[in-house]
Amino acid sequence: MDVENCSVVTEFILLGIPHTQGLETMLFILFLPFYACTILGNLSILVAVIASTRLHTPMYFFLGNLAVFDMSFSTVTCPKMLLYLVGLSRLISYQNCVTQLFFFHFLGSIECFLYTVMAYDRFVAICYPLRYTIIMNSRICLALAVGIWLLGCIHSSVLTSLTFTLPYCGSNEVSHFFCDIPALLPLACSDTSLAQKVSFTNVGIVSLVCFLLILVSYTRITVSILSIHTTEGRRRAFSTCSAHLIAILCAYGPIITVYLQPTPNPMLGTIIQILMNLVGPMLNPLIYTLRNKEVKTALRKLLYRTGEADG
Repeated sequence: MDVENCSVVTEFILLGIPHTQGLETMLFILFLPFYACTILGNLSILVAVIASTRLHTPMYFFLGNLAVFDMSFSTVTCPKMLLYLVGLSRLISYQNCVTQLFFFHFLGSIECFLYTVMAYDRFVAICYPLRYTIIMNSRICLALAVGIWLLGCIHSSVLTSLTFTLPYCGSNEVSHFFCDIPALLPLACSDTSLAQKVSFTNVGIVSLVCFLLILVSYTRITVSILSIHTTEGRRRAFSTCSAHLIAILCAYGPIITVYLQPTPNPMLGTIIQILMNLVGPMLNPLIYTLRNKEVKTALRKLLYRTGEADG
């Protein structure tokens, strides 16, 4: 395409979820409760972690970070989707599209890094219980949290800059419900092979390295648990780790399906990303609270204190 003879794109049109014309109201009614539950559930966990001194431990510090991540991750894409489902404009400015893509991948990579750090925390707690408070002291936890957010920023900056240094001067119709790399690159009017290769490699390396580190941590954890002589001790150790493992499986399935396919299926990718944006962040509070007595106790006390204050 002759770039010089084309007008530069200043805004994009989000075409939304494929093959759902006429179903917008039904989808809005379906998706709004998911988003509301995501915000309320994760906000409850965050408040419980901050308010309860018993939860001021490394594991719950990172769980609080996960709650912030889940609320932010859903908010990157869901409000805009809900607005156009009720008939408001599908237009998104070029600058807002850049911002949406940056924060989507920024927060998405943080999820991988955060689950890796949480696996390391469980590894230290179960394999080196006597040294746990020394190894995972407050300074180390803070450094790990800052490192996670910085690495996410670097990862997303690379992907965003590669995507938006390409000229967009033809069609501005994005065949997706938000701005993402696989949906934007076909609209570029120059060679996208470098951006495709780097994005595939970047996402692949981050996902693979994090997954391997998690696998090593849980292999060591499993060996340590099997060496525990008491049934009660083994049960408590497995219970502590099972919620984290369930959350990891929910997170890595969509990443592999959407970004690491040689020939992506647009409809499948859209369905998976809806689950990743709406269902996954909503499930994490349920996963961690239903299987965690300390969080449930902290929430009950918080509700009791709130009820007393209102009374």
